[in-house]
Amino acid sequence: MKNKRFYTIVITLLLSCIIQLNAQQRIDHMVWDQLLLLNVSSEGEVDYKGFIRDKFLFDQYFNSLATNYPDDSYSREEQLAYWINLYNAVVMKMIIDNYPVSSINDIKNPWKQKAITIKGKGYSLDDIEHGMLRKMNEPKIHFLLNCAAKSSPRLWNRAYTGDNINKELNEQTKAYINDTRKNLITAEEVKLSQVFEWYKDDFNRGDVISYINQFVDTKIPKKTKISFLPYDWGLYERN
Repeated sequence: MKNKRFYTIVITLLLSCIIQLNAQQRIDHMVWDQLLLLNVSSEGEVDYKGFIRDKFLFDQYFNSLATNYPDDSYSREEQLAYWINLYNAVVMKMIIDNYPVSSINDIKNPWKQKAITIKGKGYSLDDIEHGMLRKMNEPKIHFLLNCAAKSSPRLWNRAYTGDNINKELNEQTKAYINDTRKNLITAEEVKLSQVFEWYKDDFNRGDVISYINQFVDTKIPKKTKISFLPYDWGLYERN
């Protein structure tokens, strides 16, 4: 297993260097992609100890995000993929730098903490989410941003890229909405994740039911009363 991890890391570094030399209007997320494949299950359970073992590689990727970032000349897809990956990587850095923790909320000021400096400006998780991503008017981002909690959207075990982001915005949104651990939607009752309460205005200007109905088989009647499930902030960790 150790040899496999070593060769995977070496090959990833070589390919990453080749891609960077040939990249045009693209951000290279290959290292992040390999780290996720190695340390995250298909259900989004994270092996944080594995990320700590691979911290040299993780730090290389994280530091690259401070110098390789998209400006307005990049496509919307490349920008979305970059900022979503950055958000998830910041969360990962906070967890592994403070591990063991039982929740991201055990860390001092996780949402406001300036975690990375890009072009002389510090960015926190709130800055990335509210200052960058929400301004791109794509509500599906809420289902790709992982905050290491059991109730949060799963951490996908692949990196988002300009090529796959549109597909995954739809896939991850549908998966989250139809996950009965996050939302309970039946003909009798509708209990939703607090994501829909916190960001209500992002979903069809507050018409949450019509937004959800795009992704579920059993449609929710428009006047259905909605309640919200308590958000579980416990660390979603591979046992």
